[in-house]
Amino acid sequence: MTKTNTTIQVSCVQTHWATSLERNLDTALRYIETAARDGSRVVLFPEANLTSYYFPYLITLPKDRVLRSIEAVQQAAAKSNLWVIAGSIQNAGERFLNLEHVISPEGRIVHEYAKVQMAGRDEKKYCRGGDKLSLFEIDGILCTLVICRDGRHPELYRIPAMAGAQILFHPSCSSDEIEAVAWKRISGRAQQPAGPNSKIFHCVANTVGQSPDGRQTSSGMSFIREPNGIPLAEAGFYQEEMITAVLDMARADRSYVLDSLEYPPFLKRHWQQMIEEVKARADLKPE
Repeated sequence: MTKTNTTIQVSCVQTHWATSLERNLDTALRYIETAARDGSRVVLFPEANLTSYYFPYLITLPKDRVLRSIEAVQQAAAKSNLWVIAGSIQNAGERFLNLEHVISPEGRIVHEYAKVQMAGRDEKKYCRGGDKLSLFEIDGILCTLVICRDGRHPELYRIPAMAGAQILFHPSCSSDEIEAVAWKRISGRAQQPAGPNSKIFHCVANTVGQSPDGRQTSSGMSFIREPNGIPLAEAGFYQEEMITAVLDMARADRSYVLDSLEYPPFLKRHWQQMIEEVKARADLKPE
């Protein structure tokens, strides 16, 4: 492992969830340039930001078009010397996979994660879950990923935090019926901060906008929160925008997950076994 940085600047981009691949790619390329110009080292996009999360549209996309859009993002990452975390939903045989692609400043995909916990009627109809947890390194900092609904299952990021992850990247698309989204905003249910149960940073890139039929919308409210759960940056309800914060890695001491690792003592060997299995599977390609 390379020497860990003491700080890292991260940007989270909030974009529309139900627009065309061409528009989505143009938006991604524009924000990659903006994040690099603003001095960020990492830019995180929402769940399925390239293909959209609107299933009547995305299931019609030829896979080669999706792959070409990812290649364009890889080229942009290399041009901007930036870590980029982008999402797509791809046909993987009988079912689709909801994927996140971690792209290095050299333009290589160095890690991929498939969403584990499906959400919503369309996703459950068309997709299947992945079979690993996320653990990867950015500039010497161990990180983890969950996608949207995964965040309601804390074991998916707390076990990687036990293994050393200090940053949780959380791309999301909290699209739902309009009444449900209104309730999510009021109750704070769209994304719940991970720091207060782990003591790691939590970076959320969520979506905005309505579906073409006007029946669904998304809650916005992307955020970057420090390990005590305090907001460092927050986005609005409706507009596409980018938020940015500098993360002081000394604050991500993982103390809550380290306490869980020690107490009660009878669980320790089980946690250790899970940590080793997470590490062993981390570099497997989602299938």
